[in-house]
Amino acid sequence: MRKQGCFTLCNFGNGCILLHFEICLPARSGTATGPISTIEEWAYVSTGESHTVAIEGGTLWAWGSNANGRLGDGTWQNRFFPVQIGTASNWATVSAGESHTVAIRTDGTLWAWGNRLDGRIGQGGTTGSQTTPIQVVTATNWASVSAGESHTVAIRTDGTLWAWGNRLNGRIGQGGTSGSQTTPIQIGAATNWATVSAGISHTVATRTDGTLWAWGSRLDGRIGQGGTTGSQSIPIQVGTETNWAHASAGGSHTVAVRTDGTLWVWGSNWNGQLGNGEATGYQPAPIQIGTATNWATVSAKGNHTVAVRTDGTAWAWGNNWNGQLGDGTTTSRNAPVQIGTATNWASVAAGNYFSTGIRENGTLWAWGRNASGQIGDGTTTHRHSPVQVLP
Repeated sequence: MRKQGCFTLCNFGNGCILLHFEICLPARSGTATGPISTIEEWAYVSTGESHTVAIEGGTLWAWGSNANGRLGDGTWQNRFFPVQIGTASNWATVSAGESHTVAIRTDGTLWAWGNRLDGRIGQGGTTGSQTTPIQVVTATNWASVSAGESHTVAIRTDGTLWAWGNRLNGRIGQGGTSGSQTTPIQIGAATNWATVSAGISHTVATRTDGTLWAWGSRLDGRIGQGGTTGSQSIPIQVGTETNWAHASAGGSHTVAVRTDGTLWVWGSNWNGQLGNGEATGYQPAPIQIGTATNWATVSAKGNHTVAVRTDGTAWAWGNNWNGQLGDGTTTSRNAPVQIGTATNWASVAAGNYFSTGIRENGTLWAWGRNASGQIGDGTTTHRHSPVQVLP
């Protein structure tokens, strides 16, 4: 049994948290559907529409819906427990889109699998499915990547920004609003991109100078530049502030954290996903939520939001029909509500109607909708509070 682990956990490309821990978990009986686990070193997790992907000790795992081969295990079979993807042990980061997945290895190579529609996996095709990871171009300097509904965006170690997939609404930021981009294309000439997040029809990113940029659909004010109609086909700066740490693009809203620990939101609010105490209308420009100055990381997807504060507490708000807020109920919330009483959350990720999170001891937890097994607990039962996921 391994007893000690040390790994680096990175959130949204905005710094890293170094975790040291010694933990031994009792092994459960191995079954045809659930492998044995003795220790957990979950370092990264990402949630899509109905599947989850995560990295544990450098190995890659996936579970939930496997339509279009989005899990990457070579099949189309849904998985209700985590299954290891291939044998590689050098995975660094991973991102789950609606029906495709992208990931980066520690050697800087980029890989993708799942639905090829619109060229979203970046390997030149637009039809069929890719059921196992395939390398995207030959570059070996990829740093971070984010999969949206039908497009993908990524940053290289030289600070350049790249995108591919569906051009509708200008979501890939290269000036077009129709057709598909089937291989990575550089967006502009800037070499100081720091973080990027792809939503359904818009994208948000920060630069190393602390500025915030957005592009894609303006509907409901989701790109935060004051407009609510039309499209923005190239990156446009959001406001004039220079202290943005990272931002996350949801279905039709955006959330972001500044370097001073304040939380900001904009876009659609029909499900209370902005967290401003209301559940109606939209907000076309960033507004601050509350007065707290200890927000650390935030994740938006669909119509809800989850976040972690520097004190290790986790919070959620927005749509809660399937328990995706994790507060033990199915009551939607229009202001942040704490998830349980734990104070050791390191990161959280919002999926469509479900959520996941990693605690500082390396354990992985999930809650919300579970119709395709995306919670990873071996069932299809919706969970209204966090349950632990074992590899």
